[in-house]
Amino acid sequence: MKTRAYGQYCGFARALEVVGERWALLVVRDLLVGPKRFTDLLRGLPGIPSNVLTARLKELEGAGVARRRVLPRPERAVVYELTEYGAELEQVVVELGRWGAKNLGLPREGETVTVDSLITALRSTFRPDAARGLRATFALRVGDIALHAVVIGGRVRVAQGAPADADLTIDASPEIRALMAGELSPSAAVKTGVMHLTGDSKLLRRFAEIFRIDPMPAAR
Repeated sequence: MKTRAYGQYCGFARALEVVGERWALLVVRDLLVGPKRFTDLLRGLPGIPSNVLTARLKELEGAGVARRRVLPRPERAVVYELTEYGAELEQVVVELGRWGAKNLGLPREGETVTVDSLITALRSTFRPDAARGLRATFALRVGDIALHAVVIGGRVRVAQGAPADADLTIDASPEIRALMAGELSPSAAVKTGVMHLTGDSKLLRRFAEIFRIDPMPAAR
């Protein structure tokens, strides 16, 4: 495997040699959601050239981070998935996502939201302490993307699809970030049309408390 060497005997430098190349951690992010076919990864990473995706996957395989697996019949398709070693990157991805979310702002021109990026966003911003004692299912629709978050006992499970029996269904734009960052109150978010609710509207405040983006530290 050809990697960029930093000439330092350091665990952090070694980690960057494995996942520091462009697109590598985004591939890992999507594989943390679940196994993917090559075409699934290509579709979920708008802008990545197919030859670059091939190279990143080969590098991740060579480093023992990802592997290929043939699905049983009748599918017989090849999927990529993380190894146990690769799955250890979950907390790294969560913490990086939480850190980066502070600097998101509004979407830049040409930026898209994907189902895996939104699933990762909810996993990254989830606050177990705020969710304690709550049992609820939140469905979230952003454009064509539909997913849900099941909150039970201070834990969350996020997956694709919006069940009809969710306690609260939120139809929103990417500006839902403002609610999660505390820049927009739940009542203002509904009043201004940033989102439309179906179900128990009182749960929107809990959603904003549970999935929270920290503000940028004030400059000194």
